[in-house]
Amino acid sequence: MAIIGYARVSTADQQLDVQIEQLQTAGCEKIYREKVSGADISRPQLSALLDYAREGDTVVCCKLDRIARSTKHLLEVVDHLQQKNIAFRALNINLDTTTPTGKLMLTMLGAIAEFERELMLERQREGIAKAKAAGKYKGRKPTVLAQTKRIVELAEQGKKKTEIAAELNVGLSSVYRILSAEIKP
Repeated sequence: MAIIGYARVSTADQQLDVQIEQLQTAGCEKIYREKVSGADISRPQLSALLDYAREGDTVVCCKLDRIARSTKHLLEVVDHLQQKNIAFRALNINLDTTTPTGKLMLTMLGAIAEFERELMLERQREGIAKAKAAGKYKGRKPTVLAQTKRIVELAEQGKKKTEIAAELNVGLSSVYRILSAEIKP
């Protein structure tokens, strides 16, 4: 019966040190570490942890929002663990899914965490709208699609796809994709 930790931060410039220390103090023998947004569907280390954990093990994280960003996802992860007879603990709230109270708390806290995230996203959208109205928000840089006309022109001039990609400083696969889309009726 192993105690397995999961630590995650959202961006590459954030550090995992505090979480790692807390997980080690909680007795974690193995710790999966990840620097990826919680909203990201692809979280290789979380998937590896879920594959690695065995019956009788305990999965530990520091906070619920480290393991999942939505109630649905949180409940899916915990359900997956429970089907394999694996316990789940969240350190900051002393949550333990092996108890009825822990199961109830998990559902309630997952809903609250999702609510808080939705509020944060709403504030973010409002801030972006305000910045746009003030002319301070330009949005993300244009993609290669903004250069479609130029890519087609260069191709019609007889330039090779590799030359077009180099001249416009775009990926070769993007040149192929744009030109194949332009050929279709």
